[in-house]
Amino acid sequence: MGIVNSNYVSDYTTWMREQMAQNPEWEESQRTGRALWWDKKQELDTTARYDAAKVPAKAYPYDVNF
Repeated sequence: MGIVNSNYVSDYTTWMREQMAQNPEWEESQRTGRALWWDKKQELDTTARYDAAKVPAKAYPYDVNF
């Protein structure tokens, strides 16, 4: 194995850091979006019912002679 350069920063990371520095309001917008779409309280009863209601997928879903 070769030596790993831990100081490497990709072009995308550099660009994104520049954009975030120029637009500090984006951070709050990102937090709002995350809270809206991802940070939800999980209800164990609902999750269990969803899991119990799952129907197994067919091995080959495009078969017309099912």
